[in-house]
Amino acid sequence: MFKRLLPFLVLLFFNAPNISAQNNYFFPNNITFDPDIPSPQQFLGYPVGDMHTRIDRMVAYMEELGRVSDKASFQIIGYTNERRPQIVLTITSPENHQNLDNIRQTQMALINPDQRRPNTDNQPAILLLGYNVHGNEPSSTEAAMLTAYYLLAAQNEETQTFLDNAVVFIDPCFNPDGRDRHSHWANMHQAKNLSPDPLDREHNEVWPGGRTNHYWFDLNRDWLPLAQVESRNRLEFFHQWVPQVVTDYHEMGSNSTYFFEPTERFGSENPLVPRSNYDDLNNLFAKYFSEALHEIGSLYFTKEVYDNSYPGYGSTYPDIHGGLGLVFEQASSRGHVQTTSTEPITFPFTIRNHLRTSIATVRAAVENKEMLFDHQRRFFSDALNDGKKSRTQAYVFGDADDKGKTKAFLELLLRHQIKTYPLNRDLSLNGKTYEAGKAFAVPSAQSQYRMVQTFFEPVTSFYDSVFYDASAWTVALAFNMPYDKVASGITFGTPLTGADLESDVPSVEEAQYAYLFEWNDYYAPKALNYLLSKGVNAKSAFYPFSFMVKGQEKAFGYGTVMIPVVDQHHSPQQILQWIREASQLAGIPVYSVDGGMSMSGKDLGSRSFQTIKQPKVAMLIGEGVSGYEAGEIWHLLDTRYGMSFSKIDVNDFNRADLNKYNSLILVTGSYQSIGQRGIDKIKDWASGGGTLIVQRSAIPWAIRAKLVEEKLASFSRPNQNGETLRYDYVTASERSGSRRIGGSVYEADIDPTHPLGFGYSGRKISVYRNHTVFLEPSNSPYSTVVQYTDTPLLDGYVHPDNLPMLSKAVSTMVSPIGRGRAVLFVDNPNFRGFWYGTNRLLMNALFFGEHIGVPR
Repeated sequence: MFKRLLPFLVLLFFNAPNISAQNNYFFPNNITFDPDIPSPQQFLGYPVGDMHTRIDRMVAYMEELGRVSDKASFQIIGYTNERRPQIVLTITSPENHQNLDNIRQTQMALINPDQRRPNTDNQPAILLLGYNVHGNEPSSTEAAMLTAYYLLAAQNEETQTFLDNAVVFIDPCFNPDGRDRHSHWANMHQAKNLSPDPLDREHNEVWPGGRTNHYWFDLNRDWLPLAQVESRNRLEFFHQWVPQVVTDYHEMGSNSTYFFEPTERFGSENPLVPRSNYDDLNNLFAKYFSEALHEIGSLYFTKEVYDNSYPGYGSTYPDIHGGLGLVFEQASSRGHVQTTSTEPITFPFTIRNHLRTSIATVRAAVENKEMLFDHQRRFFSDALNDGKKSRTQAYVFGDADDKGKTKAFLELLLRHQIKTYPLNRDLSLNGKTYEAGKAFAVPSAQSQYRMVQTFFEPVTSFYDSVFYDASAWTVALAFNMPYDKVASGITFGTPLTGADLESDVPSVEEAQYAYLFEWNDYYAPKALNYLLSKGVNAKSAFYPFSFMVKGQEKAFGYGTVMIPVVDQHHSPQQILQWIREASQLAGIPVYSVDGGMSMSGKDLGSRSFQTIKQPKVAMLIGEGVSGYEAGEIWHLLDTRYGMSFSKIDVNDFNRADLNKYNSLILVTGSYQSIGQRGIDKIKDWASGGGTLIVQRSAIPWAIRAKLVEEKLASFSRPNQNGETLRYDYVTASERSGSRRIGGSVYEADIDPTHPLGFGYSGRKISVYRNHTVFLEPSNSPYSTVVQYTDTPLLDGYVHPDNLPMLSKAVSTMVSPIGRGRAVLFVDNPNFRGFWYGTNRLLMNALFFGEHIGVPR
């Protein structure tokens, strides 16, 4: 035993003076620490702030704290895409640890207005201290280790009060994969003699940087969409406790100072959050933060720049659950030290500020826990009462033609703890039919009514006109989900559970002639890709038809996939096996037919059935390219459709053989690095029959590069009455910001007969716009596949001056390039991984691209 402890004791002896100096720098004065609890420096072997701590070392330290202290327990709540653990360290008194189950039961009763309010006299406050959601904002994970050490080792009366009156969950890193990417970069470029020069390589990561996760997603936008596994793991833990306080720690530009809430009043706030959150709790906690920073002389600001409106933020989602979400922003050293407009900013300095506000958060929560309990109880009680008083008894929804998309929508509702019920009778509403067994109802009268509104209630009237991020987030619109409000008459049975959503796909019967499956299910491309990868020959219907299936005439729409039994390289038995596997993999039914003559429309041998080749996809990535948009496509193809494709760095493009691919994707970006040689290469390849897919702000580049012969429409600012305009200088930022199209949702008309529109059962879809790219109408009347309607705004803010530009604006267009074509997605069809309603556009471009002509 002594031999095992000896290295630790030697390290402790020689580092004792340094440890004391570190404690004096980071922690409040006159605090003694329990020598049985190792400090981060003692465990890691270097002073906090001297290096960027890797995830594995941070996890090991937290696990050690859970082992040596009866005030801490360590747990893994999930794993990232790169198999790094997501951990939570629970810190509270030993007595509370023994009573955690009862504490949780009391908390669950507190937030359930259907239950009598429990006695909370001895109930500890529940806090989730969350850190480092953006991987290259690294100071907060270091602060998390120091916070854990302080709470467990500080020997003073106040800390004991904290432990007696709070259960503190420390999630030290929301984004382990991104953090390690950045930590490796900062450490590998760290010199013994640090360079504070902002141009030094240490301070300038290469693409994609450490901000995002494995799939290049911003996890601080994912609390609502839950596209990423890290977010799903975190939210599952969140709903086990529904804490009173949740922190969200960030960094900002090096020349700034420190930000904490409140945000700007009204304009930066979510309209569903009660005023008591913003006016009372935020201002109350702000006093604690200001006192903590006054003590060490750190400058700070509040009530500007940052907002608290989008429910996908880590600091807003808790607000919509009766808690207090708190965002903190620290000027970044982006490495170990960096010059600023005043004095150099160091990594330890950034860590210390976050540490001090972490301690202040615990202090504020403990001293005001009854106020927090009252607020949370009132929040859910008011939500339930507001739901009961709503003119909408329930929101009825369901896409009978797309079970896969409907299932994904249901899964998201349940992950957010929204009670949802099967519809028990057919309903006809506003020209739509909702069938029992294929449609569902979400009642307003539930404690999650605020989240129900987030899913179903668009907002187009706002106090302010400048938004830090999106101004629209209605989930039903993102899914292009048919839904209606019902005032009364719905009866509710047993609510759905996750087990109710398990797929029940009938086994495919052996066919003598051909197999058919419809293209309108979200996961149909997954089945088709699987079959094509096996070498199965498949065709797609470019005209609708009907066929006898089990004695009933069944209509099949555009895009229906037909797999002949005989015209194959493989035996009928092998084809049947693969089709059965594809059906189960995608969760879609496959129909067996024993003849080729249709009841109506085209026969199966018609030339209107076009042979489909497996997509061979390349996408340019790297410096100058939007990692967000590239990541959305990578995630979509990789995780939902099981498709392998090539991500080619722009610096490697000129040595790529494009003849290996039939589709090339260019997302938002600047592609100057490929030069004229690269432009000519793309043009020659596309002219030979390739499909070039160009998205958002890559379209202006493609037009300037003369890859396509379309024209940009000017995004004009009206000059009323021809007068020379003159405004006060101080209003410039707000005035220009209000005219920015920062994220809103629009109604568009889609041509469902165009190959890009295959699988859509109606003509109206919802598209997301957060840019000012506008195209002139196509020379071909058949090439504008998706176009905004006359009055398109559905959700979010748009300046009145911009509305005329949006009416009839082009959203998706096809432009000819020799024998090939360019598919121009003016709007991103894959936004944040949850715009299910337009993902099909991209998949259609990949599978049907070679068959898209441009009639004149």
